[in-house]
Amino acid sequence: MTKIAILGGGGWGTALAIVLARSHKPHEISLWVRNPVLAETIHRDRENKLYLPGSKLAEGVQVHSELEAALAGAKIIVGATPSAHARAVYASALPFVAANIGFVSASKGLEPSTHLRMSEVIVQVVTPKFRPRIAVISGPSFALEAARGEPTAVVLASQEAALAAEFQEEFAGPAFRLYTNDDVLGVELAGAMKNVMAIAAGVCQGLGLGSNALAALITRGLAEMSRLAVTLGARRETLSGLAGLGDLVLTCTGSLSRNRLVGIELGKGHALREIMANMRMVAEGVSTAAPLLALAREHQIEMPITEQVDAILHAGKSPKDAIRDIMERPLKRE
Repeated sequence: MTKIAILGGGGWGTALAIVLARSHKPHEISLWVRNPVLAETIHRDRENKLYLPGSKLAEGVQVHSELEAALAGAKIIVGATPSAHARAVYASALPFVAANIGFVSASKGLEPSTHLRMSEVIVQVVTPKFRPRIAVISGPSFALEAARGEPTAVVLASQEAALAAEFQEEFAGPAFRLYTNDDVLGVELAGAMKNVMAIAAGVCQGLGLGSNALAALITRGLAEMSRLAVTLGARRETLSGLAGLGDLVLTCTGSLSRNRLVGIELGKGHALREIMANMRMVAEGVSTAAPLLALAREHQIEMPITEQVDAILHAGKSPKDAIRDIMERPLKRE
């Protein structure tokens, strides 16, 4: 029986523990939760009432606050921590990681200080010890719906076809379908970029704009995402698939989207610090906008929506002015 260690006790990490306990193959599953008090509460109640209330963990899922215990005997590590904290978590885990272990990154974002994708962070942290085998998982997947057992389809990408096929078999379940892909770059970039677009979509709603504006935002947002991803070496079809268009539509329109919620509140005139103080979970788009924009400027790629979102978040620009500036850009061909 394969042991899977999930690093991260937020909503998505908890949901994955629930989902993987239902998979077609039997597993030993451990969930690492940074906060010892929360870990004990989840272990006792079989429920993460802070981040995923109402969804029960299977009795066999082990909950730990110590990395050594969570990783003992693990064959697969699933990283589900916020992108800004991923490096520190992987570095702390490394002494307890065996050389034959496989990594699956489920975090959607860029490292703020380096602009690196999560697979690149794993390579940097782990390579001094051994060459890591890495896959990433992304796609339209709200944690609450996946935990409820509602049908969910995602992409599992790896540059090693055999590894992708292996993890696909390990993770697949009655309502959890995985499609394999070797475009790790495209899948990771799409997962990071769509969060920024969701903030913009929320701003439109917060300003009281209608469906016309939302449809335009999603369409032009996808064009913007594709432009950067393809320039960096990703495949355009990845951006039109589950990891790109699928996740973009879900995050820009779904009521469970944290990034969209941030945008809605910004559109209503609330300050970012006030919004973040009232949120329990991380909205990755807030920390991703600046490194994404820096990456685009480094490669001389126009990303007007990302630029305006970053200005709203970090330069105090009013949402109304940001939308106006997008609409008043020079006219051009589609």
